[in-house]
Amino acid sequence: MALTAFLSYLSLEKNYSPHTVVAYQRDIEAFTLYCKEVHDAPGIDGIAYTVIRSWIVSLVESGMDNRSINRKIASLKAYYKFLLRIGTLTINPLAKHKALKTVKKVEVPFSEKEMESVLQQITYEEGFEGVRNKLLIELLYTTGIRRAELIGLKIGDVDFNTNTMKVLGKRNKERLVPLLSSTVLLFKNYYEERKQLAVIADEPFLFLTKAGKKIYETLVYRIINGYFSKVSSKVKKSPHILRHTFATHLLNKGADLNSVKELLGHSSLASTQVYTHNSIAELKKVHAASHPRSKN
Repeated sequence: MALTAFLSYLSLEKNYSPHTVVAYQRDIEAFTLYCKEVHDAPGIDGIAYTVIRSWIVSLVESGMDNRSINRKIASLKAYYKFLLRIGTLTINPLAKHKALKTVKKVEVPFSEKEMESVLQQITYEEGFEGVRNKLLIELLYTTGIRRAELIGLKIGDVDFNTNTMKVLGKRNKERLVPLLSSTVLLFKNYYEERKQLAVIADEPFLFLTKAGKKIYETLVYRIINGYFSKVSSKVKKSPHILRHTFATHLLNKGADLNSVKELLGHSSLASTQVYTHNSIAELKKVHAASHPRSKN
């Protein structure tokens, strides 16, 4: 089956994560179901663009935002490119499709004061969970790693001899990130508490639940949202905002874009540049205070 071959291609050749592969599968299966139910089409391989356009209209009318629709169409476009590659299709019905316009989302990072409050001023619970939660927040802020990267960390990835940590990023790309001395201290405190757990089911993994199992996405979100709700009135308080905060604070302090790119594990500068708009405010202050013409 073409879809099975496509999903294998994404997983084995493109090294996409299981989560990403499942997202592609859901998008393609959703369109397949639409074609069957609305247009009585047996498959989507030779479908006309007019049918795809009618699906887009139905998604818009359902209230789905343009960003989500564009993601679904991108999945479909990748599938058709694959069919062209293996010779199943000779024409890509989405070849001339233009993505729907989207409003650029501005994600507001936490301030240095907010970070200081969470890491130094609020009280954490005693025992394993409190120590784990503080390390988790500190690690996300001081390394900029993604939530999925944090969840996938293993005990052997942390090297106290060099104070570095090995991170497995997107498409199985490894990178080393430096650890601050404050982070190393929290790691050692956490290890001591981790040893006291009655049962450890997922031994290789670094971050565990109190039941000894590998930590999971919604728990990481709840931890971040819970602590930052105590000090911040920002609407969005998620693990990704900590990654955004990491990059913004480095750039504000004068770090060059290429260094931030490497630390974040981006494959291109274009991905890193989305974090620069917040540092523009700092640059304006420096510009206004330093340029000879600013006194006129």
